Amino acid sequence: MAKVTPKENFMKLRHGGTPDYVPFYSLMGAPYKGESACGGIRLPFFTSTQFVDGGKDIWGVPYKAPESGVQATMPDTSFVMLEDIADWTKVVKFPTPNDVDVEKVYQDALKTFDRSQTALKIGFDFSPFQELVAMMGFDGGLMALYTDPEEVKAMLNAMVDFLEPFYKKAFDVIRPDCWGIADDTAAAATPFFSPEIYKDIFFPLYSRMCKIATEHDVPVVFHNCGKIEEFLPFMVEFGVEMTEPMQEVNDILKVKEQYKGKLSVMGCWGWGDHMPPDFPEFDEEAFRQDIRDSIDKYSVGGGYAFAGFPIGLPGQNEAVARITEIMRDEVHTYGRKVYGYTGE
Repeated sequence: MAKVTPKENFMKLRHGGTPDYVPFYSLMGAPYKGESACGGIRLPFFTSTQFVDGGKDIWGVPYKAPESGVQATMPDTSFVMLEDIADWTKVVKFPTPNDVDVEKVYQDALKTFDRSQTALKIGFDFSPFQELVAMMGFDGGLMALYTDPEEVKAMLNAMVDFLEPFYKKAFDVIRPDCWGIADDTAAAATPFFSPEIYKDIFFPLYSRMCKIATEHDVPVVFHNCGKIEEFLPFMVEFGVEMTEPMQEVNDILKVKEQYKGKLSVMGCWGWGDHMPPDFPEFDEEAFRQDIRDSIDKYSVGGGYAFAGFPIGLPGQNEAVARITEIMRDEVHTYGRKVYGYTGE
């Protein structure tokens, strides 16, 4: 078997294809042993501080870190920016864009990004549902979907209208290998809204956001947490070829069979489900076997990449780094055995 680059191997996931070995898809694009299957370039069209405690997203929604100390931020639920969706034209302020030379950003990135080895993913940095509930709170946002769908559509489409030229320009300059969008539309037990609402409100939005990619035969990678099976027919229709993190609350084997030749699943291993029970203490061999079991279960028939992201509480950084290294090593080593890869 001839040697393939990480990029070549990753791109074989198109249309649910079978790679030469199991790729590791990293949400952060971190390389392992000098390899990275897919990575991205930051396009700072707008200034956002939402990943900092007390920061704001580009629309002005304040974000707050959880009291647990986990390194993450969420919309500050003590503040509701938009009480009534009918008032969105008065309340929502469109962000001031930065003066970004996309060509220069791209050329600077190429100094350290090797496109011959790593698939380059950029995308439409807007999550319609998440922004709606960030502005209105979950109760307010969900109610608006049912009581004032036309106002919701008007607001979200206006946002896409505003953002679209920036990301079209980025696509035209960079010509990425993959196009990414993200929106968490489901909880672990069920979607946040019905397929009918998805079709009426969100399907047209996502279709617009992905159109430039599908017109140029560039695969769409969609990050969508939760139980999303009911939404998969729409996703495939508007161009999604790879979805992550495809959590195990979904019937993943059924999804693979149903969308064989159309869709690849990436992830299929959540830290919350697979964290060792006594972490930060753990048995290394038992953890490695857990990784192997997951790969054995989901790699059959191709259309699969492993993705996992261990996290920890303050004081657990060393243990998180160690178990992440073990995870990456096991995927790298065992993932090359399952399809009989001998190219190195």
